[in-house]
Amino acid sequence: MVIDIDNKIAEPETYADPETFHELFGWLRRNEPIRWTRPEGHRPFWTVSRYRDIMEIEKRSDVFHCAARTVLRTIEREDSVRRVTGSDQPMRSLMHMDEPDHRKYRALTQAWFMPAKLKSISDSLDQLAGLFVDRMAEAGDRCDFAEDIAARYTLRALMTIIGVPEQDEALMTDITQRFFSPADPSINKGRTIDIGSTLEGAFAYFTDLAARRRQEPRNDVATVLANAEIDGEPISDFDRNSYFFLLAIGGHDTTAVSLAGLMDALLSRPEQFARLRAEPQLLDTAIDEGIRWTSPAKHFMRTADADHEIGGTVIRRGEAVLLSYPSGNFDEEAFDEPHEFRIDRSPNRHLGFGFGVHHCLGNHLARLEMRALWRELLRRVETVERAGETQRLVSTFVSGITSLPISYRMRLLQPA
Repeated sequence: MVIDIDNKIAEPETYADPETFHELFGWLRRNEPIRWTRPEGHRPFWTVSRYRDIMEIEKRSDVFHCAARTVLRTIEREDSVRRVTGSDQPMRSLMHMDEPDHRKYRALTQAWFMPAKLKSISDSLDQLAGLFVDRMAEAGDRCDFAEDIAARYTLRALMTIIGVPEQDEALMTDITQRFFSPADPSINKGRTIDIGSTLEGAFAYFTDLAARRRQEPRNDVATVLANAEIDGEPISDFDRNSYFFLLAIGGHDTTAVSLAGLMDALLSRPEQFARLRAEPQLLDTAIDEGIRWTSPAKHFMRTADADHEIGGTVIRRGEAVLLSYPSGNFDEEAFDEPHEFRIDRSPNRHLGFGFGVHHCLGNHLARLEMRALWRELLRRVETVERAGETQRLVSTFVSGITSLPISYRMRLLQPA
């Protein structure tokens, strides 16, 4: 390839351009599936692009640890984090923990995100989905599906479970964007975003929320975390705030871009959209295909705790690996015709939620949210078309479509 491969792997712009991304990582899978990567301004790492190698590393959590390098950051941003936290990690959330702590902390809220508990909120999600489709009807015949519907719907759903009041949702959105996408021009406005300051503001908010819940407990996750204990001792403020941050900040953007990505894929394939309308029983497989297609979490990093061979390459103790989930999700060895979007794809063992002990805690909630909204869309929207250009978030970590203008015609429903 006649490009600077190492710098392209680390450039946020690569992940906002699917054509560039797939050309680059398709080449890597065929020619250098495990590549020693030394981009400018970053500490070096191995880039892992094949599905089978990613899976093997995720299965070996005893060898490949989340600490001390969980996501790709420039040296400058790593220094910013270190100034605030005194460590290489900006927080100590589930995605930063290894065993046995990971298992103990995950257990604090796991029941809230399992199907049995989520059944109790399915009616509320249906009502919320109906409310947002009502907003589409009230808007007339045009809206930005990604910004007006997907992002706001998923944020409200998750904040309700956690216990963040609606008036604070704008703050959550701002923190999310500044933390996950500091390189996006629409977010940084030409200025360098200080990750450390962003964390300080978020942690101050969650400290106040926990104090309020200890005084006035409610049936929400915030109350669980405000009073959480591990091995009989209250968890630290830093651990509690890290947990809040992961749930409140990390859970809605990924689902929002999956919703927008599914709509975008269907608009580009009218025959698939028509089939989904005719066969709504395919909605669950269509949702999983949308998650595979979008792959909102672009990577996680792991660090070897011992020398270990993967795919014929020896990863030395202390070396980091970058696991490219979207590359794995488009691996020709793992998926039949991966560049074809199929609403009936089965099996579909995608990496959209990760794999192994760090499999996404909120995967059941994400599917439930997507199912509720799409059921309502299929029931009430007669036709839908593009009404402008899409925009994508510029980020190496969580990215996808953030603007998707559409025009539509609502279906006239008979009174119940």
